[in-house]
Amino acid sequence: MTSAVAVDTSVQIGAVRLRNPILAASGTFGYGLEFAHLVDLNRLGGFVVKGLSLEPIDGAPPPRLFDTPSGMLNAVGLQNVGVRAFVAEKLPLLRKFDTAVVVNVFGYTVDDYAEVIRVLEDAEGLAAYELNISCPNVKKGGMQFGGDPVSVSEVVAAARRAAVERPLWVKLSPMVADIGLIARSAEGAGADALTVANTYPAMSVDFRTGKSRLGNQTGGLSGAAIKPITLRLVWETKKAVKTPIIGVGGIETAEDVLNYMAIGASAVQVGTASFTDPTVSEKLVSDLVRTICDANCRSINDIRGKIPADFS
Repeated sequence: MTSAVAVDTSVQIGAVRLRNPILAASGTFGYGLEFAHLVDLNRLGGFVVKGLSLEPIDGAPPPRLFDTPSGMLNAVGLQNVGVRAFVAEKLPLLRKFDTAVVVNVFGYTVDDYAEVIRVLEDAEGLAAYELNISCPNVKKGGMQFGGDPVSVSEVVAAARRAAVERPLWVKLSPMVADIGLIARSAEGAGADALTVANTYPAMSVDFRTGKSRLGNQTGGLSGAAIKPITLRLVWETKKAVKTPIIGVGGIETAEDVLNYMAIGASAVQVGTASFTDPTVSEKLVSDLVRTICDANCRSINDIRGKIPADFS
């Protein structure tokens, strides 16, 4: 094939249809508006806004970012304006864009998650919700919601009851012994899609100062360094569930996108690469078409799931 026009890049994530599988990841793309002068948002499959909580959060002290070999540490602390300010101030501006806007939701109790979604349910212009379940449950001693299948089921079920109008995606933690077990718990509680996976807890210190190189003691590791690990997690998740999967972790090139999709992802999210090149998400859309053409395929679905679960 030589005609890029002939390539179908559209994908389906449950009830959500995207013009292509490229989404900008939560926490790396602001509320989308910050990138509108750099990226044609209408060319993307969509983007996930930074996590929203019931009340505004100031976030972590600086420094919040630190470069690592083939990656980056971040400790932003989930800074956000709060769900009500988002609905009143940000969302009206986002409605003018013809792309899928997904809202990342988090909380520190099960009721927090449900209440944030209830506020969003009355607002127009959103394609789906994405639950960040890598947060501490303050009613259970600070244990992450995403680390225990019972807690996962509880928070997803509560969010599902609140999310009447829109699909519910669940962003899984990579720090579990059996991600298939966690994925099945989320699926069973009503998840419409699974995002695999969140960042990896990590740290960097300076022996000279005796301090962390971040404002917090630890942060989340992302970037190219985590790609092989997360690719395996997507593969493990795909073997465990029927629910669509969105792969996220170290994506920088069109080949990265297609490798995630070949192993079973329905779409991907681009995160840390946007710090290096704020326009990378849009560039990947064009690169993706050329790469599919080079593979002599007519549709991205010719590649999705190409690698079976029992491949060797």
